[in-house]
Amino acid sequence: MNARGALGRYGEDLAARTLGAAGLHVLARNWRCGRRGEIDIVAADGDALVVCEVKTRREGPFQHPMAALGPHKAARLRSLAERWAAEHGGSPPGGVRIDLIGVVLPERGAPRVEHARGVA
Repeated sequence: MNARGALGRYGEDLAARTLGAAGLHVLARNWRCGRRGEIDIVAADGDALVVCEVKTRREGPFQHPMAALGPHKAARLRSLAERWAAEHGGSPPGGVRIDLIGVVLPERGAPRVEHARGVA
């Protein structure tokens, strides 16, 4: 695994722990749907299905991770969420929600994790 992959994996580990601490149950990580793409984390929040996109960045002049979800990516995540639901028993009674988790790794100190619910 290269440095970028390791950074992303670390961010996803932090995100999964954050979701668990918030009471969500992680159902899958890095779920792939052929060439359509990947869902970083699939979780259950009560009776709702939550599809989480995780963006991890080192602190610096780069775009903040919470600004990294554009309309094209949001549409792809909605499509992937529909596919996940279809392959796992259909849409849940609580519906499907798309969340974004941004992880910023400072030069020193603890990482900052932000969780935005229902972004798309």
